[in-house]
Amino acid sequence: MLVRLRRLGPIFLIAVVIPTLGAFLYFGLFASDVYVSESRFVVRSPSKAAVTSLGQVLSSGGLTGASEESNAVIEYLESRSAVADANRANLLSRAWSDARIFVLDRFGGLREPNRERLYRYYLDKVTVEDEPTTQVVHLTVRAFAAPDAQAINERLLERSEALVNRLSDRARGDALALANREVDEAQQRARNAAIALADYRNRSRIIDPEKQAAARLQMVSKLQDELIAAQTQLKQMETYTPQATQIPYLRTQVASLQREIAAQTASIAGGSGSLSSTAARYQVLLLDSELAGKQLAAALIGLQDARAEARRKRAYVERIAEPSLPDYAVEPKRLRGIVATLLLGLLTWGILSVLLVGVREHRD
Repeated sequence: MLVRLRRLGPIFLIAVVIPTLGAFLYFGLFASDVYVSESRFVVRSPSKAAVTSLGQVLSSGGLTGASEESNAVIEYLESRSAVADANRANLLSRAWSDARIFVLDRFGGLREPNRERLYRYYLDKVTVEDEPTTQVVHLTVRAFAAPDAQAINERLLERSEALVNRLSDRARGDALALANREVDEAQQRARNAAIALADYRNRSRIIDPEKQAAARLQMVSKLQDELIAAQTQLKQMETYTPQATQIPYLRTQVASLQREIAAQTASIAGGSGSLSSTAARYQVLLLDSELAGKQLAAALIGLQDARAEARRKRAYVERIAEPSLPDYAVEPKRLRGIVATLLLGLLTWGILSVLLVGVREHRD
């Protein structure tokens, strides 16, 4: 046997024999058993209510997958925060640093343990996979004892649920705070508009320019009727009874009616104090008040919707498969590892042999 190995040369020994022997010793004698715990979950959120009647007909009103929360959970499970949360009470350190674990397999076996190395070791032992079509998240945890693998998986699921609840609570709180702030601002605007309109009415002593203008126009119309009647009577007397004693009185009455009509007309449409000049400013203030009232009503409706939405649980983790307790170790694949090492060594030996032959022929 040794003679045959010598004929094959030192390259075969280095590329095939030593690696295969090392793989046999590692996988056959030293490698620690690895137990795999798996769990599956999905992040759910209530579907939003349809706005239109057609949407209400087409919408099922059930639960939908919360992709944003799912992505947040996946990013969390692959973060240093997840390592810190899962390692409370030294759960990870105890599970992966036990002295019974082979030195090359356990955490901190050859190098001084620290948080950064624990994080890299964690990424090697914890796998998170997301199924895009079903939005189901697969969480796989590897440990050197079945209860440890299940405990770590359960701890990570609990922290993921806490994260989703925290995000949901914050979203509800932000929505309510925004709705309350909008209501407060709308109330302040409505209050300011009402005060401005009341102050303008007090300063101008006008309640409603349009109604007051209509009343004055009616008064002007009546005065004009009286003026026409007085002028007609005056002309008749001046024509048929020019010496009548009522003529001076009628002239005075006509002049008085003309002055009153001119005064009323000027108060309606004339100088800066007329109703027409005050109506423009009044209409602006009235429009501001009505608009502020509508904005307040809309803000109150938004607040009611935000409160109704807050009563619903926005998102939560629904477990499809609980963390499993492995019955036996599924890793490492001992025979596969040895055979793979042997085949890789043979491939390397073949390549090196061909290269070596080519170099020799080139020299010759």
